[in-house]
Amino acid sequence: MGLGTFEDLDGEMIGIEGEFYQVRFDGSTSVVSDLMKTPFAMVTFFESDRTAFLDKPLDREHLAEYLSVLCPTENIFHAIKISGTFEYVKTRSVPKQSKPYLPLEVAVKNQSTFEFNNVSGIIIGFWTPHYMNGVNMPGYHFHFITQEKNAGGHLLEFRTKSVKIEIDYTSNFQMTLPRNQEFYDLKSSGEEGKDLEKIEQ
Repeated sequence: MGLGTFEDLDGEMIGIEGEFYQVRFDGSTSVVSDLMKTPFAMVTFFESDRTAFLDKPLDREHLAEYLSVLCPTENIFHAIKISGTFEYVKTRSVPKQSKPYLPLEVAVKNQSTFEFNNVSGIIIGFWTPHYMNGVNMPGYHFHFITQEKNAGGHLLEFRTKSVKIEIDYTSNFQMTLPRNQEFYDLKSSGEEGKDLEKIEQ
């Protein structure tokens, strides 16, 4: 299970039950081949440690408060799967980029947004501890895909209706970095974490 993006920022990635999907800038969605490359993905072998059922409308902010009650600590990773029906969902995807790449903050200004009402689907997400800032975006990061696996994207807004929440408490992680000269020569400003949090929210 996981989420991420694709080479050249070509859409949003959703991984569920071992199958990975690409939501493109035009909203089209398809299964990706094993030959696809990614500059960023968070994935895990999902094993639920906590399950809860929710039959009332909660938006992103209030669901985050609810999740904090279900999680034993903010200091480990949590993999989260929320499946069921939603009153409202708003997602986004961004256009494929080409070199020289624009800053991410500029690239996402051309995003497409998609809205769904009374939709069934699955939210895939992760909680990243705040001390991991700079390695990943702290807090929650969610992607969404419909039950039919034909639409979705990076999750911007939502309101639950009747959902099942499953959480995998994850106290270890492995990070793999690029092994090429382009990455070795990259100059980091140290401010990427701040920009990423603003972009993702």
